[in-house]
Amino acid sequence: MAHGLLPFDFAKEIEVGEHAQIPSTANGELNKLFPEDRGVHEWYRFVLSFPPHLVRHYLRRFGISGSRRVLDPFCGTGTTVVECKKLGIVSVGVEANPMAHFASATKTNWRPEPGRLLSLAEEVGQTAKGQLESEGIEDDLLFRFRGRPAIRLRNLPPEKLDLLLADSISPLPLHKALVLFDSIQASAPHYRGHLLLAFAKVLVSSISNLRFGPEVGVGPKKEDSPVIGPWLDAVRTIAEDIRPLRKRGRVTSVVHLADARDLRHLLEPDSIDAVITSPPYPNEKDYTRTTRLESVLLGFIRSKADLRALKQGLVRSNTRSVYKSDDDDKWIVEHPEIQRIADAIEARRLQLGKTSGFERLYARVTKLYFGGMARHFADLRRYLRPGARLAYVVGDQASYLRVMIRTGQLLGQIAQSLGYELIGIDLFRTRLATATREQLREEVLLLRWPGGRGPSPADKGRLANEREEPL
Repeated sequence: MAHGLLPFDFAKEIEVGEHAQIPSTANGELNKLFPEDRGVHEWYRFVLSFPPHLVRHYLRRFGISGSRRVLDPFCGTGTTVVECKKLGIVSVGVEANPMAHFASATKTNWRPEPGRLLSLAEEVGQTAKGQLESEGIEDDLLFRFRGRPAIRLRNLPPEKLDLLLADSISPLPLHKALVLFDSIQASAPHYRGHLLLAFAKVLVSSISNLRFGPEVGVGPKKEDSPVIGPWLDAVRTIAEDIRPLRKRGRVTSVVHLADARDLRHLLEPDSIDAVITSPPYPNEKDYTRTTRLESVLLGFIRSKADLRALKQGLVRSNTRSVYKSDDDDKWIVEHPEIQRIADAIEARRLQLGKTSGFERLYARVTKLYFGGMARHFADLRRYLRPGARLAYVVGDQASYLRVMIRTGQLLGQIAQSLGYELIGIDLFRTRLATATREQLREEVLLLRWPGGRGPSPADKGRLANEREEPL
């Protein structure tokens, strides 16, 4: 079959727990959490995270057991590393977004004693509630607000407000959230991460005005919203999930805050048996906007300089993260199909008379994306054991003026040029394209690293320039 496509439909082979079954699962349900998977995974999760059952499927297919080591170089909110830890498999995550990194690291920390976590949360909640009541503000599940606050509402500094989507959160809920945040910050360090992760979840899910569908946007403004009650509920969920898992908490799971295109100092050579991950897709989705509110309130992004530094550590997948100094496109100058797609995008732009700054970057960001992924594949080789298996969840795109980008096929070709073996491309599901109203394939690119092959002279030179050290 052309392009290494395999006649495999993931919808017909879903694993639940330890047993494979063939349910009548609708295409739209494939990316959702099964009820039995909510523990830990639902503490905090990207709206479009790939599901734990997909991780289980490929762990089983690759024959990965507790004696092996799994890597997720685009860790996100930790689906792969959490699922590996649940199954007793050593794992490593790499994530460049500090909020997502914090979430993954916290979700794989099952050391806190549940009872102490709950009692500490109740103390923190009482402290915050007392502070609010002294200011004339009530915070309960009935949305009761009697009279006006006795004090001026707290706000973020202008440089932080400028980082947020306008009207992300209303003034009174923001004030209450900041009071609770300060109370959490004064709590015991050993438990603080879990209290803060619960805060981040309810901040975006119930306190703010944000809506996800799947892009982040702003919904109706809330004059008021309960803060302490929903937060305590989120902490209780974490404590209940940890209780049966503490005995399994000894399985090593490490999450690094780093760029997936440069893994030096993070991994030992020949130390990874499998990779299961989902990198960004080449589209106009700015992944930093998805976590912007919680990133700012928790202090991971404090200024535009912080935001720029964050974006520069990501594979370029949208025009809002492109900078003049970017040069990942040098990795794919000899790839004719990517060059053809970029030329087609630019030709379509000129034909349609599109002249905005972002539209002028569509062709360039396409080349930067595939060049960045080539850098990643090249860098990754030294850390893979011979025979290592890799699964990359990727999706076709038509965001750039409706020019089709077959992401999985192109990444497979790039990987092959760098010495990987293409095992195939599995269909995971289809999804409706916003731009064309067509069904696009979401796929799993399957690779194998044979070992014993060094980089070619051409990419060895590129790697040396990137690393400023010999291979």
